[in-house]
Amino acid sequence: MEILVLALVVVFIIVATIKFKMHPVFSLTLAAVVSGFLLGLSPQNVMETMGNGFGKTLSGIGLVIAFGTVIGIYLEKTGSTKVLANSILKLIGLKKSPLAINLAGYIISIPVFCDSGFIILSSLNKALSKKSGIPIMVFAVALATGLYAAHVFVPPTPGPLAAAAILDADLGTVLLLGLVVSIPVSLMGYFWARFMGRKLKQEVGEEESDAMEEKESNIKPLNAFLPLVVPIVLIALKSVANYPTFPLGKSTLYFVFDFLGSPIIALLIGVLLAFMMARKIPTEQQKQWVPEAFRQAGAIVLITGAGGAFGAILRTLNMAEIFNLTQSSGLGGLLISFAIAAVLKTAQGSSTVAIITTSAIIAPLLDTFGLLSITDKALAVLAVGAGAMTVSHVNDSYFWVVSQFSNMNVKTALRGHTLATLFQGLVGLGVIVLLYTFL
Repeated sequence: MEILVLALVVVFIIVATIKFKMHPVFSLTLAAVVSGFLLGLSPQNVMETMGNGFGKTLSGIGLVIAFGTVIGIYLEKTGSTKVLANSILKLIGLKKSPLAINLAGYIISIPVFCDSGFIILSSLNKALSKKSGIPIMVFAVALATGLYAAHVFVPPTPGPLAAAAILDADLGTVLLLGLVVSIPVSLMGYFWARFMGRKLKQEVGEEESDAMEEKESNIKPLNAFLPLVVPIVLIALKSVANYPTFPLGKSTLYFVFDFLGSPIIALLIGVLLAFMMARKIPTEQQKQWVPEAFRQAGAIVLITGAGGAFGAILRTLNMAEIFNLTQSSGLGGLLISFAIAAVLKTAQGSSTVAIITTSAIIAPLLDTFGLLSITDKALAVLAVGAGAMTVSHVNDSYFWVVSQFSNMNVKTALRGHTLATLFQGLVGLGVIVLLYTFL
């Protein structure tokens, strides 16, 4: 009975999202309510369990998501994203400009949603193609895959943030290992772009403006990097300071890093740096930026909280007993996590929904899988993320952003973008398996 209920609610989430275009907040909440009643919980227990799950999930990451979104909006509105991209291009050089655009997308996607990042940076592709003589499709695929790599692995992107909260994983460890996993994944996208991009043909479209001739932003490269880099470094330092061996002991430095590296404080510092970065821009021009960021963040916060409520209902089950699972290897648990997320991603299109739903399903199984240590839980988060990027196709909004802004028809986008995300997901899983084996 319990297996049937779980299968039905997962199918409901998929059908409601695809066929009825229901917002994930409603589909996840309805799934939680229905599964609670079908599993025999009283109305009072259903509401208490959902409320506790919603609150616990958001208690640590609600403000983090909001602050991260503000940083992303400021980078976008001030033109800092293009400053970052051009800085990387100058560092790597025109001959390797596809690699530069791939890495620029990777870095920018940490605070900026990949859809927005592609729209902002895709205008660079034509100019780079003209100057380098490299086909524009190489740049399109390289940019799309670079943006996608950070989107599912590196906090403060909402997906891994939500998974870390639901699976009770240390955010600093997720961040450090997420960087280790996502860089090879991004480079896989670059190599696929070099291989397949030259074989793809762009549809004839309207002439686009030459991005390199656009008015340059007044933001200096260092100022553009600081709101992004400083929070990441602080969160990483907190994770190092709190490592079980306590390399810094309990000195004053330890307490400083422990406080400043807490995600809320680290992202708040990033927000203040973003405000400083934009200090020369008129206040009147900035006044809608923060409200816009909070509107974007609100949807993600609610989806994450609804996922937490759904997960809390599932935690009332003995999942190991239901599936007749005995104590199994952590590696098996990582593979199962990847597979569930990949099925959900492929079926309904949203990486964030796939991450949150999968995390809710596997959270009660971590003990059975033997994924108990700080590192193991972080790897579970990343395994879910790797599955949630496998694959992006016609039911994914990002697929259409990439294809439409690159003048690709569906067949071309499937060959260039979709196959790339398949290989990226598999590379991500491979790196995770290696980390689990040797750490």
